[in-house]
Amino acid sequence: MSAGAQKDNWRDTILAGLANYIDAGSIVAGSAALALWQESYGLSNDFIGLIGAFGPNAIGAGVGAYVGGRLCDKLGRKKIYQWDMLVYAIGMAMLVFAFAPWMIVVGFLIVGVAVGADIPASWSLIAEQAPDDRRGKHSGVAQVLWYLGPVVVLLLSLALTSLGELGARIVFAHLLVIALGLTFLRSRMKESERWEAAQAEGVTKLPVSTLFQPKYLASILGLVGMYGFWNLWAGTNGFFFPYILRTVGAATQAQSVAIQALSFAIGMASIGLVFMRYADKVNQRTLFAISAVIQVIGMVLLAIFPLTIPIALLHVFLLQFGGGFGAQSFFQLWSSEMFPTMLRSTAQGLCFAIVRISLGIFSFFVPMLSATGFTTLAWILTGFLVISGVIGTLWAPRNEGKSLEQLEAERAAA
Repeated sequence: MSAGAQKDNWRDTILAGLANYIDAGSIVAGSAALALWQESYGLSNDFIGLIGAFGPNAIGAGVGAYVGGRLCDKLGRKKIYQWDMLVYAIGMAMLVFAFAPWMIVVGFLIVGVAVGADIPASWSLIAEQAPDDRRGKHSGVAQVLWYLGPVVVLLLSLALTSLGELGARIVFAHLLVIALGLTFLRSRMKESERWEAAQAEGVTKLPVSTLFQPKYLASILGLVGMYGFWNLWAGTNGFFFPYILRTVGAATQAQSVAIQALSFAIGMASIGLVFMRYADKVNQRTLFAISAVIQVIGMVLLAIFPLTIPIALLHVFLLQFGGGFGAQSFFQLWSSEMFPTMLRSTAQGLCFAIVRISLGIFSFFVPMLSATGFTTLAWILTGFLVISGVIGTLWAPRNEGKSLEQLEAERAAA
């Protein structure tokens, strides 16, 4: 790598990381709008569940991640992360101007696929252009943006509540404007130097089957196991917020949004104060294990103790603070580090696809789990976090401070 590659390019990191803002923002905006559209068009619960499963939160994003990741390694990071935002804008425009159920279905599917495609392209770019001793710090920026997306969407939704369906369309419109702006701004970004170097060296014909060699397959299984079970917790945990808010007396829409926004703010603070500060310097396995323990404690509180205001607030704080330097942040970082340059996005897309598609399938069973009762579901979700924590702690690599070339050489020699 040239000396220039060791400089902090925060502008490009933010432009790439806005994929996370759009991903999380689309999920939260979609969940709010679907409730309004269900009432307007008389859509069944099963139909709403199907849209959710194939949207940006699950299957659509999974398919987009794998296809986009593969194209990213073949054609370059720039082509994918620039043009997929235009595709996203088309899908989002259909949601902004939707006048029939078919437009909602097609719009959500396009948005999901485009968001998924952007994730491996953006994450690869961030890792490949970050200085070797600040790769975690740059990855953390993208995670902060992931938390910021829901906060902005929640606050916008609250301010526009009185407008009903029009308010939801305006929230979608703000994501459409950001996507169009990114399409323009990303056109000025340069291609990844590491990808260009690999191209120049002729390292372009690594088949996907390479990823199933034991040294890479172990990484895929570790990443999918660690992040997959954590994501099952995250995808099901939505059941808890409404229950907690009703139980502790936060009955108004404003109070509900305030508590949710505060929870995301805690997550952002955790990323900035812990993950971005220490991920490049300390034993990452230890850091991950601490996060896992904090989240398990936060979840088990709801399984053991009566739901009082102090217990609810402590639960929210522990889950969000521990989560900031936990599974999701490390999934982005480690999935960028464990594979060769010409298969990096493919591997990320594959892992992300398995996790999101699994969540989409699992989402059909969430109502059944919820019916088992609050305490039983709390224990099930605690189990998900325990499994994620054990897998991540046992498998976690020691990559801090190493260059991507050094890591790739170590894998090749294994």
